[in-house]
This record gives sequence, C-alpha cells and structure tokens, in this order.
Amino acid sequence: MSTPDLPLAESGACGDGCGCSGGSDTDMADMMECGLDPALAQLLADAGLDPVEVEDIAHMAIAEDLDGGVDVTTVATIPEDSVATADFTAREDGVVAGLRVAEAVLSVVCTDEFEVERHAEDGDRIAAGQKLLSVTTRTRDLLTAERSALNILCRLSGIATAARAWADALEGTTAKVRDTRKTTPGLRSLEKFAVRMGGGVNHRMSLSDAALVKDNHVVAAGGVAQAFKAVRESFPGLAVEVEVDTLDQLREVVEAGADLILLDNFTPAQTAEAVGIVAGRALLESSGRLTLDNARAYAETGVDFLAVGALTHSSPILDIGLDLRAAE
Repeated sequence: MSTPDLPLAESGACGDGCGCSGGSDTDMADMMECGLDPALAQLLADAGLDPVEVEDIAHMAIAEDLDGGVDVTTVATIPEDSVATADFTAREDGVVAGLRVAEAVLSVVCTDEFEVERHAEDGDRIAAGQKLLSVTTRTRDLLTAERSALNILCRLSGIATAARAWADALEGTTAKVRDTRKTTPGLRSLEKFAVRMGGGVNHRMSLSDAALVKDNHVVAAGGVAQAFKAVRESFPGLAVEVEVDTLDQLREVVEAGADLILLDNFTPAQTAEAVGIVAGRALLESSGRLTLDNARAYAETGVDFLAVGALTHSSPILDIGLDLRAAE
C-alpha cells in the first residue's frame, strides 16, 4: 500500500504529531519575534510550542483577570517596592506540564526582571509537597500573575497526569493513547503539548492537516467507501482515516485503501477480529467504550491507538499552589 505522509500519529518536528513546524532558521526567527526572554522562547520552541502564541495566551489570561483595571487587593496591601520569593508547589502527586508557560505568564506581568529557579521539568512525575519553580520578583507582580499562571499550569498538569495513567496502563504493548480535537478553544496546542508530556501522542491538530471521515460524512456522501474515495481524490497527499461501525464497513474501507481506520464502539473481541481482517494493511484506532480498566484488553488485541477524548475535555486539574515565603 502506498501511504501518504502520516500526520496522524508520530510525524512532526518534535515527534508524536505535535503539529509544530520545528523547521528552518527563518521559521525559528519568526517564532522568536515576541516579547519573551529569548532563552525562555527557545525552551518553548524546543518543546514544540510557538512562543508567540504562548505569549498571546499569557496576555489574554492577564487581560481577562484585570479587566482593564488593576489588582485592587494587591495594590492596597503590598508596598510598591516590596520584593518576595514564591514557590510553585505541588499539592498532590502527578505529572507536571506547563512550567515554562507559567513563566511566560509571569513575564508579561513583571515590571522588573525576575529570577527563576527550576526544580522540575515538564513531563516529570512529581510528589505532593515538591517545589516545582521558585520565582523572585516584585511581590505585587507575583500576586497579580498568580491565578492566571496557576490556572494554566494546573490544567495542563491535570491533562499530563491523566495521559500518564493511560500510557502506564498500555506499557508493554504496541498501542499508544492519543487525544482528539475535544480541546478548550484557544488552548489546543497547550493541551496537546500536555498530552505529550504525559506519554501520549497527538492526533491531528486541525481539520486541515489530515482527514477523518466520520458517520455524518458517510451519510452525506452516500456510503463509507464513497466518502473515503471523495477525500482521497480531492486531497491525494493527505492521510485519510475512516470511522467504521461494523466489520463489513471495515472490510470495505481497507480494500479501498484507507490509511487508518477508527473502530467505533467495538468490543475487545470485535477489535481482535478487526486486527485479523486488516492484517497490517492499515493502522487501527479504538474509540468509545474505553476506560482505564479495559485499556489493556483493547491494547493487547494489536490496535495501534486508543483515542481518548477525555484526556483534554474531562481531566481534573492537578492541584498546584503558589506559596509566598515568609520574610526572614
């Protein structure tokens, strides 16, 4: 089978289909045209994130919190020249993601330079009580940035922690857990980054970088094979994934040449039968009915991916706090 370049699983400059460009020196120069410290911007870029986008998200978060005004409580209670050190500290065990993003939030608030001491890296397993990041700067700036930085850090760390639980459940099999497009508007790149930090891989980043023929496309096109052929003819260079509900549909689309087939709500027994029918002619992805309790049963059938939308749409936050050190 001649297969187009697949952005569905592990293509991309930083692997795992993150969707980053990671490309030429010109691309990198464009990414660095932001107000973040160049070293921080480079760390974000190395992680597959666009520093300009991260800076924009940081500004948006702070602008939402201040709503055109000032942090009235902090301005009233903290002297303007007060300087303090604060520690981002884990309140529970998990996997951390978004530390450099939290630094970016701080950087758009801080009116003076700030010092950081990094105690952990994104993707690390962390324990309750562990210091993750220490920051020294104006006290007012620390407190104004606190909630916005923590909102993002806790959200991304919660996703990474959930992804790690799934990755651990699949350890020793060839299957990988991956996300969907069920992400928070405006935060997709960050949430998919968090999935990678937890050991998962990314599905497509957008509607344009790969095709996924779902049930509504099938109805509108008049059949699953017709829908697949229409996409392949219109976009011959893109990978095409097709969702199927039955083994008969599976046989139809594998013969048509689908690159990846999504098995929707199949049981483990049906999934194993599907693996035998396909016999390596296409990649297979399980979706629906999946839980941590049955994840390994699905993985051991030989499927390539388990699609878990809950990674980004339902993961609870990981509790992380910002603790101001008492004056010595």
